[in-house]
Amino acid sequence: MRPTGRLHLGNYLGSVVNMVALQEDYDCYFCIVDWHALTTGYEDTTELQNNILSIAIDWLSSGIDPNKCVMFTQSNVKEHAELHLLLSMITPLGWVERVPTYKEQLRQLEGRNIATYGFLGYPVLMAADIMAYKADTIPVGEDQIPHIEIAREMVRRFHFLYQCSIFPEPEAKLTKFALLPGIDGRKMSKSYGNEIHISDTPEEIRVKVAQMITDPERIRKTDPGHPEVCVPYQFYKAFTPQEYNNVARECRGAQVGCVACKKRLADIIVQRMAPIYDRRQELLRRPDDVIDVLHEGARKARLTAGDTLAEVRQAMNLRDF
Repeated sequence: MRPTGRLHLGNYLGSVVNMVALQEDYDCYFCIVDWHALTTGYEDTTELQNNILSIAIDWLSSGIDPNKCVMFTQSNVKEHAELHLLLSMITPLGWVERVPTYKEQLRQLEGRNIATYGFLGYPVLMAADIMAYKADTIPVGEDQIPHIEIAREMVRRFHFLYQCSIFPEPEAKLTKFALLPGIDGRKMSKSYGNEIHISDTPEEIRVKVAQMITDPERIRKTDPGHPEVCVPYQFYKAFTPQEYNNVARECRGAQVGCVACKKRLADIIVQRMAPIYDRRQELLRRPDDVIDVLHEGARKARLTAGDTLAEVRQAMNLRDF
């Protein structure tokens, strides 16, 4: 996960909840990828360390257990950088140029100077992140599948060039992302300032829910509503999937007004996030403990990545004399 800002509820439901579940059944490596953050945010790094700590606290508060997974910061495991360098030697330029998200982000971030070597090569770094641990299962959304395919191609190319068999071909594990809009109906994003953060206080959550865009055609409480165009309805679907049909029926039948509907939604979100908020407040008082978790995770990660890199160096005849 890229430390580009505070995590919001879209990150929580779309990624963190899945991570908590995966650690029960898989040997998981969860990485805060600060080098990846630099590919688009290299000009201003003043908040980078704060963002890393904030994500780590959000993860731990949400149920990520360092006794069940390896949790670390990318730049603390230098083996990622060396493997990235070695893979870049064998990666055809056309492979990274054709990645759909590369051209898409160039368009989205038009006006910013991100046409850099690091940004072009970030799929190679992502492959190194995967291959360093011989990962065979990668939880991703559909938009990340091209990156997994490049990693698979790199595995095949490496094995062909050096006549070896070191890495499994990673498979994408598609996760069910709850696509939450921002409170204004647009994509939930730091750029729009329309997020509800994991770290928000109960009062901040209530204020933001009260600002959610509702059906513009519903002027009075007695007017039938159209929940499918209503931001709160999307949150009901994500937080109370067993209830949202009732919410939709009440809205269409003008049985409940928008103010009351949003108040009830705020109560639901606050109740769901309250244990996480309490744990987060406790961890904020012990930041050194959180940093220790990241350092211990990096130590474990270096052991695994170091063994992998030794095999890679031997296959490429890069040996210590």
